[in-house]
Amino acid sequence: MYILFNYRRRLLAVFIFFFLFLIAGISRLFFIQLFRSDYLSEIAKKQHNLFVELEPRRGTIYDSRARPQAVNLVMDSLFVTPRSIPDKDKEKIIRVLSQILNLDASALRSKLYRKKSFVWIARKIPTLQADAIKKANLKGVGFIKESKRSYPNGYLASHVIGFSGLDNNGLEGLELLFDKYLKGEPGWSLVMRDARQKKLDFADNMLSPVDGYDLFLTIDEIIQYIAERELDRVFNEFHAKGASIVVMDPYSGAILAMANRPTFDMNDYGKATKDKMRNRAICDLFEPGSVFKVVTASAALEEKKVREEDKFFCENGSYRFGNRVLHDHKPHGVLTFREVIELSSNIGTSKVAQLLGPDLLYRYIRLFGFGAKSGIDLPGEIPGMIRSPKSWSKTSILSIPMGQEVGVTALQLASAMSVIANGGQLMKPFVVREVRDKNGKIIQQFPPRLVNQVLSADTSARIRKILTGVIEEGTGKLAKIPGFSAAGKTGTAQKLEPNGTYSHDKFIASFVGFAPAEEPLVTIVVSVDEPRPVYFGGVVAAPVFSNVAVDVLRYLRTNQAPEELPVFTESVAGNN
Repeated sequence: MYILFNYRRRLLAVFIFFFLFLIAGISRLFFIQLFRSDYLSEIAKKQHNLFVELEPRRGTIYDSRARPQAVNLVMDSLFVTPRSIPDKDKEKIIRVLSQILNLDASALRSKLYRKKSFVWIARKIPTLQADAIKKANLKGVGFIKESKRSYPNGYLASHVIGFSGLDNNGLEGLELLFDKYLKGEPGWSLVMRDARQKKLDFADNMLSPVDGYDLFLTIDEIIQYIAERELDRVFNEFHAKGASIVVMDPYSGAILAMANRPTFDMNDYGKATKDKMRNRAICDLFEPGSVFKVVTASAALEEKKVREEDKFFCENGSYRFGNRVLHDHKPHGVLTFREVIELSSNIGTSKVAQLLGPDLLYRYIRLFGFGAKSGIDLPGEIPGMIRSPKSWSKTSILSIPMGQEVGVTALQLASAMSVIANGGQLMKPFVVREVRDKNGKIIQQFPPRLVNQVLSADTSARIRKILTGVIEEGTGKLAKIPGFSAAGKTGTAQKLEPNGTYSHDKFIASFVGFAPAEEPLVTIVVSVDEPRPVYFGGVVAAPVFSNVAVDVLRYLRTNQAPEELPVFTESVAGNN
C-alpha cells in the first residue's frame, strides 16, 4: 500500500512539473507574439533578405565626332555578409583575402566581425584578383558588378573632362558640372536566401537602375591632340612654369581644344597635385601685354577717331607723360596707325588711347568681354580684373591700352580675338553641344549664343587686315602658316612681384590670332608663363600658333589627321 501511494505521488509530481512547463512555454509564446514579434521578424529578415543598391551606368562623354573620351568598365566589387559566416570560417577568409588583395589582416578582421548583414571589402577590383577569390569558394563572400570610370586617352583634355570618384560622383571638370546628367538613378535588389544562406533570385524583388545621359562635346579629339602636342613642346623647351592653349570656332564660340601644362592622367588623378589639376585657361589671371592693343585699335576705328594712314610721332622710343616715361622696345619716329599696331608701339598706342579717353576705352574693354565671366560651361572660371575709370590713375591711360593694370584669362583673349575674326560679334564660349539618352534621343541642346555686337563688320574687316600685317610685316612673323594666311597679335608682359613692382625676369609670352585671315576657321590663343631663357611672345608663343594652325586647318579641310597622330584605343585603366 505504501509503495502504491509513493508511486502516485511521484507521478503527480511529474505531471505537475510538465504542466507548469507547458504553461510557462505557452506564456512565453504569447509574450513573444504580443511583445517581441516585430523585433524577431526584423532579425529574420536580416538573416534571410539582403538589400543591395544597384549602381547605374554613368553616361559616356564623347567628342564632337562621337569618339568616346570617358567610358565605364564593368568591374567586380567584393562584399561579405558577416552574420552568415561562422566564426571558425572567418579567419580563413581573412587569410585568403589579405593575400590576394594585399590588404591589412587586422582591417579585414574588423570588418568580418561586425554584426552586419553587408560590408564592402574592396570596390572595383582587377579581374585577376576577382577570379582568384572566386576560385577560393569562400562562404559568405560575394560580388556585385559595378562600373569603373575610365578615360581612354589618359591626359587628353583632362582639364575639360575632369574625373569622377570611386562612387561615380563627378569631382572635377565636366564630370562635376554635368554630374546630374551623367550619374543616373540607382536601383535596388532584394536578394532572398534560405536557411542555408543559399541565394533565391526573384525578379520581382528589384528596381532596375536608370543609366546616366551621354555628353557630346565641341572638343575634337584630333585638334585636342595637336594643341597638346605643341603646348607640351613649348612648355618643356622653354622650361616654363605653366602654359595654356585654347582653340575656338570664332563664329559659334565652340571650344575645339583647351589644354594646360602641367597636366595629369585622369585614370590616375589621385597622384595629381592641385597645381596640375588647375584649368589655367579659365582660372589664371595675367596681364595680357601688347595683345590688348587690339581693343584700343578696334575702339579707335569704330569710333572714327583714327584712320589706317593717320600718323603718330612715337617720340623715338621715349615718351614722358606726367611723372612717367613710356618706352618702346625699339625706337620709332613717325608711324601710321597701321604701323603702330603692326610694330606694337607702346607710345603710339597710348596716343591713340588718349584720343578715345578713359570712358570710351573702358566701354569697349567691357564690350569685348573683359572683367566678366564668359559663362563657359566649365567650373572654376574667374571674371578677370578691370577697374572703372574713376579708379584710374593719371597714367592709367598709358598702361591699360598696352595690357597693364588689367587682368585677363586665356579664354577671354580667345573670345575677344574671335570678335575680330567673325565680323564683330562676341559669342559665348561653350564645350558641351548636346545631352542624349542611351537611345540617342536629345535631352538638351546648347546652341551658339550671341552675347553682344561689339564692332561693325566694316571695322572688324579693317582690323583683320591690320592684324594680317602683324604677321606678314610686324612682330608676329614666326606665326606665319605655310599655305594659309593668318592674322594675330603678339604679347610680352612683365609679371608683378609680391611688392607690386614689375619683374625684370618673369614674363608671360602670348600670341592670339585666327586663320585663314579672310575666312577664319579657328581662333587660337597661346599663353606661356615664365619661359626661359627667351620670353618674347613673338618668339615663344607665335610658333606654337603656326604649328597648331597648319595641322588643324589641313585636318578641318581634308578630314584627315596628321600622320604622326596616335590611335587612341587602349585605356590606361584597362591595363591595370
